Amino acid sequence: MTSSLNISTATELKLENVLYEKKGLIAYVTINRPKVLNALNTSTWTDLNAAFEDAKADASVRGVILTGAGDKAFIAGADISELAHLDAYEAEQSSRLGQGVLDLIENLGKPVIAAINGFALGGGCETAMACTIRIAVEHARFGQPEVKLGLLPGGGGTQRLPRLVGKGRALQLILTGETISAQEAYRIGLVNEVVAADSLMDRAEAILKQIAANAPIAVKFSLDAANKGLETSQSAGLALEASYFGICAASEDKKEGTTAFLEKRVPQFRGR
Repeated sequence: MTSSLNISTATELKLENVLYEKKGLIAYVTINRPKVLNALNTSTWTDLNAAFEDAKADASVRGVILTGAGDKAFIAGADISELAHLDAYEAEQSSRLGQGVLDLIENLGKPVIAAINGFALGGGCETAMACTIRIAVEHARFGQPEVKLGLLPGGGGTQRLPRLVGKGRALQLILTGETISAQEAYRIGLVNEVVAADSLMDRAEAILKQIAANAPIAVKFSLDAANKGLETSQSAGLALEASYFGICAASEDKKEGTTAFLEKRVPQFRGR
């Protein structure tokens, strides 16, 4: 049951194309444009940004599940009816808007699970790649078909896809515009797991609850170290890791975690 807080939050944010609610430790963000297969337009990007900013600021939220309304699509891509009328400047600004929202998702400081319930194409695939973990249903399909529209991926696809699956596989997908199955996406490392449709949300929730049992500070800095480490040399990444290790060692959570281990009890982390 959604609490009055959740309802007032969604109303206060005035989200038109996104459903947003919080249940316990988890925030649920659902793109709600099923008639157009949850295609992304400017107002949807704005809604996503507002929802994730709220989830980031709310200390009670320990993780987010992002999905699409209906059973056909996670996000089928950009809204072509909007994209078709953009000039060069507007297209660049649109690209930067989407990139900014996906950067927020990737660097939220909390795990975000993409519960991929159908098509994840173009901006949908890019949105999934910005999430921490990707769980897909068996009938999901993935691809970056922008070249078929005379474009290239503009929401981070040319950057995140090579980092996830390797340059060769990424370029094959980007340059051919090919669509692949969930099973193939799992084989190449694009998704973490493939599950039955009726198990999708349960599995996403189970993973987040497992993560939420750990120290929030350690989770936050683990995410940051991995994300930033990919952007620099290994030696610089190791230095960053050591720095974060020291910060965590000075936290109350570290004291609680080590004490609980020695006392053979379950730790009670407070995120400080």
